Amino acid sequence: MQKRKLGSNLEVSALGFGAMGLSFGYGPPTEKQQAIKVLRRAFELGITFFDTAEAYGPYKNEELVGEALAPFRDQVIIATKFGFAFNKGGGQSGLNSKPEHIREVAEASLKRLKTDVIDLLYQHRVDADVPIEDVAGAVKDLIAEGKVKHFGLSEAGAQTIRRAHAVLPVTALQSEYSLWWREPENEILPTLEKLGIGFVPFSPLGKGFLTGTIDEGTKFDSKDFRNVVPRFDPENRKANQTVVDVLGEIAARKNVTRAQIALAWLLAQKPWIVPIPGTTKLHRLEENAGGAALELTADDLQAIDRAVSGIEVQGARYPEHLQKLVGR
Repeated sequence: MQKRKLGSNLEVSALGFGAMGLSFGYGPPTEKQQAIKVLRRAFELGITFFDTAEAYGPYKNEELVGEALAPFRDQVIIATKFGFAFNKGGGQSGLNSKPEHIREVAEASLKRLKTDVIDLLYQHRVDADVPIEDVAGAVKDLIAEGKVKHFGLSEAGAQTIRRAHAVLPVTALQSEYSLWWREPENEILPTLEKLGIGFVPFSPLGKGFLTGTIDEGTKFDSKDFRNVVPRFDPENRKANQTVVDVLGEIAARKNVTRAQIALAWLLAQKPWIVPIPGTTKLHRLEENAGGAALELTADDLQAIDRAVSGIEVQGARYPEHLQKLVGR
């Protein structure tokens, strides 16, 4: 698989792997040995960039990633995140990016990941109660101590990105971006390009919707996050089916899958974009890896843009209480 560069000098595979869904968010956790098999197969396919967070589980996903990648730790890049507080039952209890908490999280993550350095440490969500300069300063200290190599932000707004970058170079921003969520094109992508910051889109397949495997009648597991996402209300799924139909027509002409078109489209937007699709299934993993090898021509890209730009996607991408935490 081809390599790409995030920021000034973090080289990763053109496609990463988002590990969250193996432990959290989309129903029951994947059986441990199967999850390890998926992660190790990703490495065999040339994927060297793995994304996790203390919040996924919480804690379970980091432990899983650490165990699965241990045999070839020196050949992969591991990204994890701080920024949430948790109660004793393991539930999230707000945000916490105080410098002393960042240090505690980093130390705990190092143990769970079975490593002596975190390659990329993101602030998971911007904490309005802690100046971003203090956050960047705390990570800068961890970098000076050799415990972290690179600093990232997740779902941050342009002003926060600029302020953080002035204290400590931001290597990557991770936010949602796909053919059915293109809002980052307005202000975020130009800001990243100007500052030389890489972009790591999560949910590049629209939380599964762009694959064509979900329709208005699909029933999600009771623990599936999509149950509370307005965009996945049955009536919105029905309205948004147009996007999937258009992708299907383009994919059929190219003799590839919708997922491969969606990933190839993202990769074609900028050379410093590295999507991180996740999956629990080996055949989907191999399908996604094929998307990194798919070359879309200028005509293909124009056809996709023409077809999709006239479609207004229905439904918010987050419930209101989570929407307040993004773009700050």
